[in-house]
Amino acid sequence: MEQPILQVEHLTKFFSVGPHAEVHAVDDVNFTLRRGRTFGLVGESGCGKSSCARTIIRIYEPSQGKIIFNGQDIAHLKPRQMQPVRRNMQMIFQDPYASLNARMTVRDIIAEPLKAHHVCKSKQEVDEKVFAMLNRVGLTAEHAGRYAHEFSGGQRQRVGIARALVLNPALVICDEPISALDVSIQAQVVNLLRDYQQAEGTSYLFIAHDLSMVRYVSDDIGVMYLGQLVESSDSEEIYKNPLHPYTKGLLSCIPIADPKLARAHASTGVEGDLPSPVNPKPGCRFCGRCPYAKPICSEQTPAMKEAAPGHFVACHLY
Repeated sequence: MEQPILQVEHLTKFFSVGPHAEVHAVDDVNFTLRRGRTFGLVGESGCGKSSCARTIIRIYEPSQGKIIFNGQDIAHLKPRQMQPVRRNMQMIFQDPYASLNARMTVRDIIAEPLKAHHVCKSKQEVDEKVFAMLNRVGLTAEHAGRYAHEFSGGQRQRVGIARALVLNPALVICDEPISALDVSIQAQVVNLLRDYQQAEGTSYLFIAHDLSMVRYVSDDIGVMYLGQLVESSDSEEIYKNPLHPYTKGLLSCIPIADPKLARAHASTGVEGDLPSPVNPKPGCRFCGRCPYAKPICSEQTPAMKEAAPGHFVACHLY
């Protein structure tokens, strides 16, 4: 059993939107990321995946809970105390068009973390690391002097990946890094991340809504719904034996290449829309869309319990 690099315990992030109104973006989330592995966080848009990631890396201040990184609780560290932590924890953002500074060259973008953390002693050493990282992500030293607008979306995301990896961090948070890319480019970017992980032993928190891609990249998976984790297990188990009705609905939406098989397994999907996360009512937050809902579901919030070895689910059906 690998040692955990990240343990999230009862993590909570609420946003105030009025005198008596709060958005429950992240609500009592718990999971563990093992060293050198990938934890996939999946769910619909608006379920709190990105808010969870930004709270873990302390872009957002957590309301409650613990973020234990490399054995240290970083949830309430001051900005100066976070400086050495950030060297080992980096983030790849979703939008390659918005996450790169249009006024900086590719060389300056990738060199920025090196300068911020005083890693290199000379300009020559900075250039050597920048050029080496460009080669690792499939670009060349000739691209270093160009600006972001001169690149395609896939190339821009490679620059964003190079910026995140140039410090050789222990943990990289990938916030839907492929959602804005064409399908053919998605595979290239994912394979790039996998190859780097195998070579360097980096750990990934991989956030996405493409379940087939998450299955390909993840060792363990957590399913989020309206700010809460409703199911978690290893990747194979959660695809072969999904327990939560929401997880089953998500998996039924994955396209099947064989037309006959697709007709035999007609998608039921998940009916209805995601409820408002503002001051959610007690009980299971999925009960309004769940075909198996019982009276208790609208009265009591289900606790996360171990339904099978290593397979946890928050549902009154179990």
